[in-house]
Amino acid sequence: MKVVALISGGKDSCYNMVQCVAAGHQIVALANLRPSAQKDELDSYMYQTVGHQAIDIYAEAMSLPLYRRTIQGASLETGSVYNRCDEDEVEDLYHLLKLVKEKEEVEAVSVGAILSDYQRVRVENVCKRLNLQPLAYLWRRSQEDLLTEMISANIQAMIIKVAAFGLDPDKHLRKTLLEMEPYLKELSEKYGVHICGEGGEYETFTLDCPLFKKRIVVDESEVVIHSADAFAPVGYLNLSRLHLEDKVTDNISFLVPSSICPCLSSLGTNPDFEEMEDFCGCISPKVDWRVKDDGHHITRPSLCTKKTIHGYQWISGVTASCTHMEKEVIIQEIKQAFSILQEALESTEFEFKDIVLVNLYVRRMNDFELINSVYQTYFDVNPPARVCVEAPLFDGILFQADCLVHKHEMMNNDNVRHEKQVMHVQSISHWAPANIGPYSQAVKVEDVIYCAGQIALVPCTMKLVAGGIRAEAVLSLNHVEKVLNAMSEHTSLNHIMLAICYVTNKKDIPTVQKLWCRKLKEHATQVTEYDEPSVTHGPLVVAVVPHLPRDASVEWHVVAMNDDPTQRKFISMAGKLQGCKIDCEAVGSSSMSSVALSVSLSLTSQLMASVALDSMLHELSSVMLTAVKELSQDDNLTLLCCRTFYIKDCISGHSLLTGLEEFLKELLGPKSPALILVPVTDLPDLQILHVACWLSL
Repeated sequence: MKVVALISGGKDSCYNMVQCVAAGHQIVALANLRPSAQKDELDSYMYQTVGHQAIDIYAEAMSLPLYRRTIQGASLETGSVYNRCDEDEVEDLYHLLKLVKEKEEVEAVSVGAILSDYQRVRVENVCKRLNLQPLAYLWRRSQEDLLTEMISANIQAMIIKVAAFGLDPDKHLRKTLLEMEPYLKELSEKYGVHICGEGGEYETFTLDCPLFKKRIVVDESEVVIHSADAFAPVGYLNLSRLHLEDKVTDNISFLVPSSICPCLSSLGTNPDFEEMEDFCGCISPKVDWRVKDDGHHITRPSLCTKKTIHGYQWISGVTASCTHMEKEVIIQEIKQAFSILQEALESTEFEFKDIVLVNLYVRRMNDFELINSVYQTYFDVNPPARVCVEAPLFDGILFQADCLVHKHEMMNNDNVRHEKQVMHVQSISHWAPANIGPYSQAVKVEDVIYCAGQIALVPCTMKLVAGGIRAEAVLSLNHVEKVLNAMSEHTSLNHIMLAICYVTNKKDIPTVQKLWCRKLKEHATQVTEYDEPSVTHGPLVVAVVPHLPRDASVEWHVVAMNDDPTQRKFISMAGKLQGCKIDCEAVGSSSMSSVALSVSLSLTSQLMASVALDSMLHELSSVMLTAVKELSQDDNLTLLCCRTFYIKDCISGHSLLTGLEEFLKELLGPKSPALILVPVTDLPDLQILHVACWLSL
C-alpha cells in the first residue's frame, strides 16, 4: 500500500516506517503536526512536539514530500472513546491526513504508537473517517525487545528530552540509544521506567536510519530546563542548527529482518504434539432415542432472561429463515431478524450499544458476508465481541444468534457503577489480528472479560498462518492471551473461566486438548509456589463444526475473570444411566460473582444404544443444578445461558429443545436460562451432548 508516515522525529515513528517497508509497503509522504511559532513544545496528549524545528531537514534526509499543519485545537475529548469535536486537536490530524490523501492518494498511515490506547483510539477514529488503514507494527511489543531491535536496525537517535527520576538533562541529553540502552534497562529494573519512554520519560530525535538518503548532523543545540525538580528535572534540547551529510553506505540491508516475524515467535517447535500423528478418532455413536418426535424443527420467538441484580440479560432465539436464494429476499429476512432483536432489546429498555457479546451461527459460511453487511449497520463505535462459526442448522434457517446485554448503572453522584471497557484495535500490527469488521477483540464489564473468537491470522498480514492445526492452535490461543493481557495487566490464561474451542475435524481434538493442558500448566507454575494453593481453571468445551471463518481449522472463544484463580471454588459431579454417563464441572470466581459450568453426556459404548431421552435430560438438569447449589447458596446468582452442543445426526433437536425447556422450567420457574441449541457434526470421544453454562449476579 501507499503509506503516509506520521512522524515526530523520534525513534518510534521512524522504526515503524522501517517495519512498513519491510512488510512491502511504500512510504510516499511524511506528515507532522507542530506547535505555533511562539512555542518550542506543546502540552499535548496526542503529539510529540519537542524537536519540531528539525522536521523539515528530516524530510530532506528521506527525500520525501512533507505535509505539516499547526495544531489549532486542544485536548478536549479526553475519554476512552473519542467523539468528534471540532475544537479538539485530533481534528487537526484529520485535516492534515485528508489533505495528504487528496494529494498523494495514500491508502494507509504509519503510526509509531507502542502502548497508548489514547493515541491509538484517536488515530483509528481519523483513519476510519478517511477510509485509511492504520499500520502500527510496534503496538504492544516488548519495549526491551523494541529498543534492542531499533539499535540493531541502525536507528541512530539521540535523547532530546528527559522527564523522569534517574534521567538528568546535563548528563543524558544528546546521548544516543546505543549509549543509553544499558542505563535505561537498569532504570526499568529499579524504578519501572518504560525502556522506550512510553510513560513520557524521554523523547528522541532520529539522525539516521536505513530509510534516510542522507544523515542529519547537529551543529548547534541549546539545553532548556523546563522544570528544575530535584528528583526528576525536565529539560529538552532546542535544535538550532543542523545540516545533512552524504552517507557512505546504503543501509537497505537493515530493512530485511534477520529474525523470525514477531507475530510467529510463539510458535517455536511443539515436539509433544508428534504423538497425535496417527490419531484416527472414534466413530460417532448412533443412538435409538425412546421419544415421540414429529421430525420438524421449531422456531421459537426471541427470549429474554430475567435481568440479574448487576444488570445482565441474555437474549436468544434470534433467527433468520429463508428458503429463497434471491439476494434481495435474503437481505430482507436478515433485516427482519435484527428488527426482532431490536424489539427484544427495547422491550427490556436496552439498546444495541448495550450488547456485550454476540454468538452468531450461520448455516453456510458463504452467506456471512451478506449477513455481516446488515449486521454492521446496527453498530458504530466499540461494537460487541463476536463469535461466528458455521453450524449444521436446520433447513430453511439462514442463521441463529444470541447475545449478552448489560446496562451501565448510574450511582447518585452520576458515576458509572459497572463501566464497560472495550478493546477495539483496528491497526495492523505484530500484536494480534486487527478488527476490521463490526466487532471488538474483547469487552470487559466489572471483572469479567468477554473475548471474541480468535482464529490463527498472522497479525501483520491478516492471512491464515501456514503449518496446519498445530500452528493454528498455538497462534490463535496466543492471540487470546495477548487480548486478555491488553484488557487487564497480569491477566492470562489462568484467569479463563470458560473456554469453547471449535475445530473442523474430529482428529484435531486431541491436539487442542493437549495444547490447552500444556499452556495452563505452564502458566500455573509461573504464579504459584510449591506450598501455595493451585490455580483453578475453567472447563474446556470442544465442538466440531463444518467450517470456520477464513477456512480456519480452529477457533478459541473464552470468558475470563480478573480475579484470584487460586481462590476459586470448584466442584465435580457425575451421574449414570443405562448406556450413558454424565460428567459435570463447575468453577466459581473468587468473589462468587460468576460461575462457569460444563455438563456432558457420553455413551458408555460405541455400540448402538437405546436410551430414554426424558430420563436422561431430567438427570442431566438435576446434576447441573445440584452442582450450582453446592457451589453457592446465593439465590441472586442467576443461570443466564445454557449453550447446548449436540451431534445433529445423533439427537433430535426438537426433542432436546422441548425436553430441556420443560425440565429447566420445572426446576427454575421464571428464572429459566436462555436455552441455546447448537447442532454440531461431532464432539470428543463418545460425547453426544455438551452443555456450557454461565451464571452471574
